Amino acid sequence: MTIALRGASADALAELTSELESKLGTGADASRIGDDLFTVSTLLRSEPGLRRVATDVSVDAKAKAGLVTEIFGAKVDPVSMDILVSAVSRRWTVPRNLGDALEHLSEVAIVRSAGDDSARLADELHAYAQAVNDNPSLRDALSDPARSVDDKAALVNGLLDGKALPATITLAKQALASTYRTVAVALRTYQQVAAQVHGERVATVRVAHQLADAERQRLGDALSRQYDRPIHLNVIVDPDVIGGIRVEIGDDVIDGTVATRIDDARRKLAG
Repeated sequence: MTIALRGASADALAELTSELESKLGTGADASRIGDDLFTVSTLLRSEPGLRRVATDVSVDAKAKAGLVTEIFGAKVDPVSMDILVSAVSRRWTVPRNLGDALEHLSEVAIVRSAGDDSARLADELHAYAQAVNDNPSLRDALSDPARSVDDKAALVNGLLDGKALPATITLAKQALASTYRTVAVALRTYQQVAAQVHGERVATVRVAHQLADAERQRLGDALSRQYDRPIHLNVIVDPDVIGGIRVEIGDDVIDGTVATRIDDARRKLAG
């Protein structure tokens, strides 16, 4: 999983994810559910009293279900309400994990809302992340604490409206909520979620020049065989790469760049 939960919280998230996937498989409105769960997660983070009650094991599960139904029942989709009631009935290692889990579930739902365009969603998230990374003024504008979230969301709309999937735009706006350390970290996490939802892994590939379609295909096939699952390639043209290729998959690094080979040769000569 993308978020690092432990003990009871990890078990609760796994079970809730299965529940969500089952409900989405029956044709539930994934986009609406994603929005609902994100809204609830945001409120739980801003209301510590509600968060404590919702995760207090000494409070009867029916009482907690009644509380969240009273607060959210008229505002969210019935499927979202079912997920929330199930969530507050479970044990959480620490109270803040409830909001974290609901945010992760919202990301899964939004990824599912893209349907057959899941590969396009992953590519658009990568392209947007690169645009933010490569444009200091944009990066500063999106992280400026003096600007309101609504102002930043309008900026995102101006950049992506009509050019990206609704799911991409939704996640780009969610990245503004500061629940992750930076917008870049949020976008990287969303890419991982998009891959994981579809049983894939993400490979970040750094090259000196853009790969031809045939080269991408060969690399993707080779990595898929090595890791025994589909691999989604995020290719970055990096000026620091003189030649060759560097591949990062999770904690694994396959470095075949010219610079690395030169450094290795220097070390061997020095030794």
